[in-house]
This record gives sequence, C-alpha cells and structure tokens, in this order.
Amino acid sequence: MNDGTRWLDPEELASWRAMAGIVFMLPAALDAQLQRDAGITHFEYTVMAGLSEAEGRRLRMSYLALLANGSLSRLSHVVKRLEKQGWVVRAPDPADGRYTVATLTDAGWDKVVATAPGHADAVRQFVIDPLTRAQVRHLGEIGKRIHQALDPDGDDCPGASPP
Repeated sequence: MNDGTRWLDPEELASWRAMAGIVFMLPAALDAQLQRDAGITHFEYTVMAGLSEAEGRRLRMSYLALLANGSLSRLSHVVKRLEKQGWVVRAPDPADGRYTVATLTDAGWDKVVATAPGHADAVRQFVIDPLTRAQVRHLGEIGKRIHQALDPDGDDCPGASPP
C-alpha cells in the first residue's frame, strides 16, 4: 500500500541514523569536557564565546539567544548565573532601552581565554581529526544546507554578524 510517504531507502536510513547519533552524542561529549575542565556548561561557554567575539564584547540579549540557539528565558537564567560569577553584566541598551545588553567582563574574557584551548581540542578530537580535509569541507557544506532547510529565512550560518 502506497500512502504517499517518501520512506528512507537503506542508504538514506543509515545516513540519518549516523547523523542522529551525532546530534545526541556530540553535545553531551562537549558538555562533559567543559564541565570537567572548566566547570561550565557548553551553553554557558557558547554564550561567553559569542560575547567574546562581538564588538565591545557586548550583544543584545535577544540576539545572543539566537546566537546561542536558546530561548530568551533560558539565556536569562544562564546570564544570571554568569553574573554571579562576575563573568557577564547586563544593562539596558543605551541605543534603545527596551532591550537589554549583555557584556562580557574582563574576568569573563579571562575565563573564555582559559577555556577555549580545551574546547578546541575536544572539537578537533570529536569532529575535525576523524575526517580528511575534503570531508571537513563537505561537512561545512552539508551543515549549511541542513541549516538552510531548518531556517530558510535565517542567516546562511549560525554566528553571522549581529544586526
């Protein structure tokens, strides 16, 4: 009986299962490394790294939530924890007080600088080193295509410049 469903063929199914395994396992592996070596979560690191790369080490919370791929509510809770550590401060946006801006402090910058090498090693170990240079390029192309399918109206790639 053909109900119109486009079922996956064996090769497509194997590819999907391999990717699904990555989607589940990679975040946990990166989180474990960051928790073990730096005492922070992968989400916290993503927030601080995003701020570290921004002009003036500051971004609107709404944009930072998009960059970190989290809800504004989740981001607010995380930034509150980062504030308690002295790594981030929040203030009204001087350009438009309806928005809140998060700024990475000097202590936050130091935390990112200290944490980045271990995170880069983990990304290299789990993603880059198992692949050839050509496969790394293909992975980038594949990631962009899947991102476009998930967010057709969004940027070409996460982490694009803020508005």
